[in-house]
Amino acid sequence: MTNSLAERTIRNFAVGRNNWLFSGSPRGAKACGVLYSIVESAKANGLIPYKYILHLLKELSRHAGKLTSEILEQCMPWNPNLISLCQ
Repeated sequence: MTNSLAERTIRNFAVGRNNWLFSGSPRGAKACGVLYSIVESAKANGLIPYKYILHLLKELSRHAGKLTSEILEQCMPWNPNLISLCQ
């Protein structure tokens, strides 16, 4: 078993982390990691990251305070309904 894909995916993150000013604290590092994970998950599922993040912001703010597992499942990048919205 090889982990080459995982290493290639994380390489840009590892190279750039020293250049990102907002990662100067543990909270900033967590925010950076979360955002990076969202972007890479969108790419891995054939979505345009910008469109996917816009969709997430709209949907999650629309359901703020009443998120259910069904709503979260609909927001996952592997949801087939997102292909037409985020490609």
